[in-house]
Amino acid sequence: MSDSIIYTVLSLSGLGVSASFLLFFVAKKFNVYEDPRIDETEALLPGANCGGCGVPGCRNFATLLVETPDITALHCPVGGNETMKTISNFLGKAVAEKPPMVAVLLCNGSKEARNRIVEYDGPKSCKIADIFFASDSACDYGCDGFGDCTRVCEFDAIHMDTELNLPVVDVDKCTACNACVLECPKNLLELRPKVKKGLKIYVACKSEEKGGIALKACEVACIACSKCFDVCPKDAITIENNLAYIHAELCTLCRKCAPVCPTNAIIETGFPPRKEKTEIKETKVEII
Repeated sequence: MSDSIIYTVLSLSGLGVSASFLLFFVAKKFNVYEDPRIDETEALLPGANCGGCGVPGCRNFATLLVETPDITALHCPVGGNETMKTISNFLGKAVAEKPPMVAVLLCNGSKEARNRIVEYDGPKSCKIADIFFASDSACDYGCDGFGDCTRVCEFDAIHMDTELNLPVVDVDKCTACNACVLECPKNLLELRPKVKKGLKIYVACKSEEKGGIALKACEVACIACSKCFDVCPKDAITIENNLAYIHAELCTLCRKCAPVCPTNAIIETGFPPRKEKTEIKETKVEII
């Protein structure tokens, strides 16, 4: 009886030793080396894991920063230029300074501006509504107002205005993570330069309908009248598919376009109020 116990113990011990050697061999054979700088680089990132850098998660972005020889095209919008400079000093790689960006809504079709023709009675989701239901108004290009963009924002930077039934971006909180831009099924949100004091000029419309049809559906629609195009001194405005677009990289914020827009489709933010021009009437004085 004792011999059988000894044989069993020896057999199990031998099996354990063999398994240990096998595991050691497999660990050595398939060992994946990970650069220790990845952990340190990840610690320098904000840890938002928002994907605004174009990579899913800060860990993957840190790996990309460490393993990519030229990182000038890589940027963390949440951390901004300061974070990228810190990473540049740590890794000894040059980075390119990027202008801060902010999300803007390219739709100004509030409840009052758009002609509501039907009542939508389905799931309160822009994506679902966009698949099964064009729009509750005559404009198929406008915001559905169900707030999908607000739900994906990790920074509490976008909220629904219940009176307008449109999302409103908090410029101070927006990190340009791009989550809301990717979430909108109608591509109504885009990132534009975050100029000092929040100065922005853009066409808040995406309708590609011809002027008369667009204006009938929404009173603040762009009708591609070309008036803004004609007065722009920097050729910053183009008109394609019955829609004007202001290119932020060319726009000097001269404000000549907004006053000539007959439908108020061009939005200005951050500027002081325009001074009203006073008409000076000439009076003729007869000398006797």
